[in-house]
Amino acid sequence: MSRSNNPVVPSAKEALNKFKMEAASEVGVNLKQGYNGDLTSREAGSVGGQMVKKMIEAYENSMK
Repeated sequence: MSRSNNPVVPSAKEALNKFKMEAASEVGVNLKQGYNGDLTSREAGSVGGQMVKKMIEAYENSMK
């Protein structure tokens, strides 16, 4: 069974982790390195939502 959450570009893994930590701090979620299974679905979703929001914003800005 393969994992589907592997980055497409493996060398970007550290940058993605940094991005995730920044997004978590912006929405007030106490994210720690390693296992975060104690997060609620709402907290995890808000981090993912913030990441998507910032990626869309960056793409829109690159189109200008």
